[in-house]
Amino acid sequence: MVKIHRISVSPPLINSSCAWASELHELEDLYKSTYTGAVTTRTATLLGFAEDSTHTVAFSKDSASSINSYGYSPHPLATYLDWIQTIIQNDPTSSKPFIISITSSSPNTLSSMISSIQTLRTTLRDAEGSHSRIAIELNTSCPNIADCPPPAYNFPSLAPLLSVLAEHYWKDPTLTLGLKLPPYVWSTQFEDVIHGISELPANHAASRDVTEGRMNPIAFLTCTNTLGSSLFFSDQTEHNHESTLSTCQFALPTAIGGLAGESIHALSLGNVHTFTQLLAGQPTLQDVKIIGVGGVTSPEALDRMRKVGASVVGCATLLGKEGMGAFKRLSVGRQD
Repeated sequence: MVKIHRISVSPPLINSSCAWASELHELEDLYKSTYTGAVTTRTATLLGFAEDSTHTVAFSKDSASSINSYGYSPHPLATYLDWIQTIIQNDPTSSKPFIISITSSSPNTLSSMISSIQTLRTTLRDAEGSHSRIAIELNTSCPNIADCPPPAYNFPSLAPLLSVLAEHYWKDPTLTLGLKLPPYVWSTQFEDVIHGISELPANHAASRDVTEGRMNPIAFLTCTNTLGSSLFFSDQTEHNHESTLSTCQFALPTAIGGLAGESIHALSLGNVHTFTQLLAGQPTLQDVKIIGVGGVTSPEALDRMRKVGASVVGCATLLGKEGMGAFKRLSVGRQD
């Protein structure tokens, strides 16, 4: 079991936020599985994302890799809150948590979304006792949103959103909050993240009044999301139709998309390792946990994530490729 602030993840294997955690039946399947220790929803916006036929995925025929042009969930946050309330109330003795993935570029909208989640937590009495069943992950890293580059590539620009997270945490220190980050490729990007979250208590006078829980609002980092600006040709993917190559030579309608799975495993491992080392050097951040995601397509890949510092490991591509059986395959021979 891994404790991330007030949520308990047992076993420490979960789905990452992805298209295969969009619908109620998918969340129910993930929740019922004995091989998942928590359920992460697909990233929701306040009103829902306008998804169309250009938002899709393709799987490599040569490796356990994928490329997708997905944006956020077409369902608004309120839909996920209704679904989660039903699932939890139908199983009140369980401690299995939901990680609600959300995003917004507007501080006011983000604050409203967190308030809605807090209303659900009040209904569920989630702040009582020793553990919670609701956590929040702010997705700062989707590479597929037109004219909106992942804000975490310019981490200082996230300061207004981080302030919103902090303000809600100071009001209720039982909140479990995390950030989903993109793949980083040079040292200053990692350093900006560490500096940004380490400064949160100093930037808020209310932090001096916190008497319960952590001094830093951020309890976990999920890394990494997909690698943007990537491209597969149609003949590199499964279910290729040779007759359409002349007009559809690329695997995605958008051509460019986010790379995931085995192809980014080494980069994701490097990100988890780097953050592990940096967090260990910050006394106020040593209890921040890492959820390692990226190319977890085999038990060996899962073990590598754990060895470089991930407390919890997540997968998406293998779930999309193999369905719920992916988690059993990743768990074979493990004793977590």
